[in-house]
Amino acid sequence: MLNLDNKVILITGGSGAFGRKFIDITLRDYPGVRKIIIYSRDEMKHLEMMQLYPRKQYPQLRFFVGDVRDKERLMRACEGVDVLIHAATMMTLQASEYNPDETIKTNILGSQNVIDCALRCRIRNVIALSSDKACSPASLYGASQLVSDKLFVAANNITGGKDIHFSVIRYGNVLGTKGSVFHTFMERSKLGGRELPITDKRMTRFLISNQQVVDMVHYVIEKQMGGEIFVPKMPSYRVTDLATAIAPKMTLVEVGKRVGEKVADDLIAESDALSTLETRDFYVIIPFMSYMDNTSKEEYMEYYKANPVPEDFHYSSNSNTVFETVETLREKIRRYIDYNFKAR
Repeated sequence: MLNLDNKVILITGGSGAFGRKFIDITLRDYPGVRKIIIYSRDEMKHLEMMQLYPRKQYPQLRFFVGDVRDKERLMRACEGVDVLIHAATMMTLQASEYNPDETIKTNILGSQNVIDCALRCRIRNVIALSSDKACSPASLYGASQLVSDKLFVAANNITGGKDIHFSVIRYGNVLGTKGSVFHTFMERSKLGGRELPITDKRMTRFLISNQQVVDMVHYVIEKQMGGEIFVPKMPSYRVTDLATAIAPKMTLVEVGKRVGEKVADDLIAESDALSTLETRDFYVIIPFMSYMDNTSKEEYMEYYKANPVPEDFHYSSNSNTVFETVETLREKIRRYIDYNFKAR
């Protein structure tokens, strides 16, 4: 049973939707947590969150303006921290392709800074949030995320016997994320246009809510051995169904794929099948090389009550066995709007 009493939690890139949801759920379910530190470089989002969570009502919260590129500032934020959740990333495909050096500085060098600071400050639980774009990447953003994933997995090899555990959670599109197709469709619908642009009508994506991501983070804090990439099971959706759910009267216009864009997203490649275990609720990719005192595949299986997947297994949004419908998408959109825009 997860116990966060008197724990200090740091979230890099924590001023976004994940940070807000994590605060709400964690303070509700684990009122004994001592401190949650929100660390990001967006001072306007900090201001919005401080207004949303006033100090008198939420004395556990701290807001640090800082960048994961700034190792000295990050080191200061890490002092006394028990759990570190790394959510800071440069994630827009177009911006990453046009500004590759900036993407590398944040997604790769920033990740290495997080690892170095966690080791120096002896932070016991370190969890990096990743993306389906990191699996079989077709863009610089995806490639940088893949490198970040591998850095966090390999970090378990340099703990020097310290009680420090690095793991990754890789998941699909989060409903409502700015810059996503959901956000684009919602904005077009609000403007009252007649058409919605779709790059390819065959396109499918994985879908997950911030609630599910937070639940997975809590699970990993409690259970992680170190070196795992956790992949929660989630439904897929057809982009055409999402468009219909948001704006049923608007015409769908196919405009062609952008460079680096895939028709379907993958979460586990076939090349990872030999290292992948399955539980009821998630998959776990164990280290290709054993970093945890030569922990065997069988020991991971026993610990997580998991079974190996078939050798030809891969987890793709177009071959998934579970798909959202227009009706279920509408219900999820309604809940998202109620949560994000209701009066607090």
